[in-house]
Amino acid sequence: MHPVHDNMALPSVVVLPLLIVVAAGVYYIYNEVIHFMSQSIVRNKVVVITDAVSGLGTECAHLFHKGGARLILCGNTWDKLESLYDQLTNDSDPSQTFAPKLVIADFSDMDSMEDVVSEVVDCYGCVDVLISNSSMKLKAPVQSVSLEMDRSIMDMNYFGPSTLAKGIIPTMILRRSGHIVLVNSIQGRLAVPFRSSYAASKHAAQAFFDCLRAEVKEYGIEVSTISHTFITASEPPPEEGPAPNTNAVAAFIRSHLVHGVSPSVLANEIIHTVNRKRKEVVLAHPIPRVALYLRSLFPSFLFAVLAAGAKDSVLNEQMQ
Repeated sequence: MHPVHDNMALPSVVVLPLLIVVAAGVYYIYNEVIHFMSQSIVRNKVVVITDAVSGLGTECAHLFHKGGARLILCGNTWDKLESLYDQLTNDSDPSQTFAPKLVIADFSDMDSMEDVVSEVVDCYGCVDVLISNSSMKLKAPVQSVSLEMDRSIMDMNYFGPSTLAKGIIPTMILRRSGHIVLVNSIQGRLAVPFRSSYAASKHAAQAFFDCLRAEVKEYGIEVSTISHTFITASEPPPEEGPAPNTNAVAAFIRSHLVHGVSPSVLANEIIHTVNRKRKEVVLAHPIPRVALYLRSLFPSFLFAVLAAGAKDSVLNEQMQ
């Protein structure tokens, strides 16, 4: 009597689809659990968000507000802060959330920073989480950037965040707890041509918060940096006309270096970073990650590629 194999064939056919479904289910459940834990861990925590009226700041405000955090929202425009306040309070249950507190903070006016720090601390007497989110961008050749513009970018991207952190750190040291999150840029680790001032300010911020992390570790204070590529709410528009004749490798790397991440994805990464207490996060596609390794292992090759890309960019502009 021969064994019957037909009944065994069907399960083997559906094994792969079943594995995919199960894996997808496990991944979904895992994300939901992490999301729930991330929200629960910020409940009742005092969370400061700088540049809260930006796309990313607004996403973070909604996410932390729903999680029950005591928000202190900073921005340089009162009307926009009030509008964000209305959005948060109108869409939430007042028995489960706290009404945000608003603070005018303009990093371009460094003389006002002492008052800003005092006002932030006075809101609740302490700060549990500081999210430094402000950023000023510039794309231009080195020789065309004025010293005044250099200083403005350094104020916004470096001196502002570092000064606010210095002002808040003493309250965290007294309580021996706290978390500072710097939303930086991958250009704080990898400089790209025509963004000299921006990259310099981001490198400075990266170095400052790296030093700060080591200095405050003994007090139970966490410091995290999130290095992302370009923040965008939508896909970049397609280029019109034929593609210019550029160095293929340089164009490929350059296109991926500016490939964006949405504010919602970045906001979720921020709350996960607070939950997991991760030291460093690189939120980028594979090509920028590879470029970071090339910068350390084969710098001459990367410099040659970036120089070729810069030359092609200049030639293209001259031909237009």
